[in-house]
Amino acid sequence: MHRRTRRIPLCLLGAGALTVLPAAEGNADTVRPSSVATASAGARTPFTTVESESGKPAGGADIHSIVPGDPAPTKATLETEASGYAYTRLDETGESVSLSNTTGKPANSLVVRASIPDAPEGGGLTASLNLYVNGTYRQAIRLSSRQAWNYRGAATNPDDPNAGGAAYRFYNEFPVRVEGGPVPAGSTITLQKDAGNTASFYAIDSVDLENVGPARTRPGGSLSVVDYGADPTFEKDSTTAIQKTVNAAREKGKSVWIPEGKYLTNSFEGAAPLNLTGVTVRGAGMWYSTIYRRPPLPAKQRTQILVGSDTELSDIQIDTNAIWREVRGPGGADYGINASGAKGWLVERIWTRHADANWLSGTGGVIRDSRTADSYGDGFNINNSNKPGPDTKGDNITVQNNFARGTGDDSFAVYSDSGTLGDSGQLSGARVLNNTAIAPWWANGLRIAGGRDIQFKNNLVKSVSSNSALEISVFGDSGHPLESAAVSGNVLIGGGGWNGVRHGVRIGSPSPTSRFPDAYTSVTMTDNVMRGALRAGLYIDKKNIRATLRNNTIDGPADQGIWITYGVTGAGVFRDNVVKNLLPGRLATQNDSKDTFLVTE
Repeated sequence: MHRRTRRIPLCLLGAGALTVLPAAEGNADTVRPSSVATASAGARTPFTTVESESGKPAGGADIHSIVPGDPAPTKATLETEASGYAYTRLDETGESVSLSNTTGKPANSLVVRASIPDAPEGGGLTASLNLYVNGTYRQAIRLSSRQAWNYRGAATNPDDPNAGGAAYRFYNEFPVRVEGGPVPAGSTITLQKDAGNTASFYAIDSVDLENVGPARTRPGGSLSVVDYGADPTFEKDSTTAIQKTVNAAREKGKSVWIPEGKYLTNSFEGAAPLNLTGVTVRGAGMWYSTIYRRPPLPAKQRTQILVGSDTELSDIQIDTNAIWREVRGPGGADYGINASGAKGWLVERIWTRHADANWLSGTGGVIRDSRTADSYGDGFNINNSNKPGPDTKGDNITVQNNFARGTGDDSFAVYSDSGTLGDSGQLSGARVLNNTAIAPWWANGLRIAGGRDIQFKNNLVKSVSSNSALEISVFGDSGHPLESAAVSGNVLIGGGGWNGVRHGVRIGSPSPTSRFPDAYTSVTMTDNVMRGALRAGLYIDKKNIRATLRNNTIDGPADQGIWITYGVTGAGVFRDNVVKNLLPGRLATQNDSKDTFLVTE
């Protein structure tokens, strides 16, 4: 649908200690919680994202968007999967969108997030789109839909558009090194559909502008994978050579160097995953050193990269040829990295693309300053690996200052599972700090599914397509209860998408069939901003909930501010929260379980 504005009513409903403010008010109570959270939420990135809807469409191009107050979506669309729930559409020759480089510095690299149609029989197509700088043609950008357009519930496979499935996963990201010199600060880039740009439409979501520095240099004393036979020109498979280098480094107590280049791996039947355990592995930078996993499709083998105790991995990109989700299945998807180990590990400045989750277990691990995009599973998943053991406890893991966009499951998740036999212990001490989650096409922006002493702080979520911006509950019927979680300083924009009745934030609990049916979900939420939910701002359901809400702001939900549905048991402490910009007839708080869920204000 096309963009439109919504007028905010001044007559709003509320009661008790919950403050309800009209849009026009600007007193200190209005801005105190939101200003603190907004200032510090999200990752610090080396790039700046410019949304296409902030640019200037021309030649007949138009902006398509949804806003809170529209009917809640019932299926995935180009709007629901776009960041900001809006994109610019180019479908005729001469149509364009122009964006300004307001970063204050030149940009020599771009990431264009866009969608073009699938091929009629599936499998995707390729088409170019022209890039201009200050009105002068620079280059044609190659776009593809081969790793987009899956079909949920298809009778044959998720890549078949003619098998009765529902289309989703529309967008892809396309890294571009700008030809002809950097884009100067203050100048304009234009994406234009010209006669040679043959896709029937181009949906432009956003553009990242970045000034990428020089490649990193080889660390002293390191072993180079090229010296052991790896091919940086992407012609011959480098799996064996890279593994030989890692094994030699482990034996000699040295580090591994992956020079600038693109390295083909896992391209032959039976190729094993790379195992980096116990070794420091460094590349020239995520724009310079790429490990590309290309198993024969349909895939029959694992292609994950293993990170174990005392491993350090940094400054590489990991990409794959996967076309749909099914770990080690025919679609080719597998974990980006699979981290475990009782002695800790460190991953920093990596960029995973077209992979499944970055799977994070063990004790004392840290992943930071990294990116993931276009995944088929979670972006970053802290877990206890569904099985007991000292290497898979999932304790004291930190995920900090990472950026996830277009994930195929929760962008950032913690889950504690008791396992098939009920012998996996409770996960504890997870820290998810200052991360950014943009436009996951499936599941939630943030998810807490059980655990003890869990902390989600200063994260930013924007534009969840299918589920909630934040889900707080347990993991299925075998999940451990959520014993304690602190959720503070997060900015949660949107949520409440097309997948059933979802909301901006949902707090739930074990089902009656759970292994822990009498356990409570216990969470404290302070100083969070929940803005623009497509349904309720915060929704509480099921039973056995202990929730403390203090100094939170719920801004402009399409439905109620806080909605406690029927049948909820437990108690809540709700103090000094603000609900504003409600639609006519919507309540600030609706408690349909007043006799069983007692709220203290």
